Amino acid sequence: MRFVSIASGSSGNCIYVGSDESHLLIDAGISGKRIEQGLNEIGIKGTELNGILITHEHSDHIKGLGVLARKFGIPIYGTAGTLEEIEKNTSLGSFDKELLTPILPDVEFTAGDMVIQPFRVDHDAADPVAYRVKSKGKSIAVATDMGHFDQYIINHLQNLDAVLLESNHDVRMLETGPYPYYLKRRILGDHGHLSNENAGRLLCQILHDGLKHIFLGHLSKENNYEELAYETVRLEITEGDTPYKAEDFSISVAGRERMSQIVTV
Repeated sequence: MRFVSIASGSSGNCIYVGSDESHLLIDAGISGKRIEQGLNEIGIKGTELNGILITHEHSDHIKGLGVLARKFGIPIYGTAGTLEEIEKNTSLGSFDKELLTPILPDVEFTAGDMVIQPFRVDHDAADPVAYRVKSKGKSIAVATDMGHFDQYIINHLQNLDAVLLESNHDVRMLETGPYPYYLKRRILGDHGHLSNENAGRLLCQILHDGLKHIFLGHLSKENNYEELAYETVRLEITEGDTPYKAEDFSISVAGRERMSQIVTV
């Protein structure tokens, strides 16, 4: 499988996961034009997509969805609660609602030769999920927009070959920054976003010898920066209760405006 972040950040998210035979997007939270450009850079056409997996209905995850649906007629997968919110979203424009395909958390489904397992995350959306994708014995996961993690999340992120994990904010930057109090409480709450420190602590629970690459994603534009996320997570791993050190793994930050490296597992 190939695994590429086309864009990841609080202003827009779109991840590509594909095999030789099948091609998926996880979220479409940037413009359709940017998504197509990103796909073209890795040699994929929009007409080749087998589906779009939507984690939840916030605009930074669905902004380009209407354009792609109208242009390519791609199946759109999401939980019933998420799809209901998408149907009500007039900013997406009109598109064939028959493309909306409901899924259930913890119930596997297939798209092409890939097996997808959605699993619940706690976020202030209708019915949000993260996704684990398997093909030919390899597994990747994209897990963002979660206010906290627990054993359920840890269990679903075991034995991965690659992962994109939320590292949204630095707690001190957020607490002392310009956001209004209610927004700070939302982000820091159990249905908000994962901090750099908690991203590192979650990684300590899922590291293993076969983990080929770690992307840190969904960084806040106002309350984080790439070097801080990277170094904080590395420190948590190196000083955490794990036999590993940060240098044992390939770790990079998925950028807001640039495509990531192509990871092949």
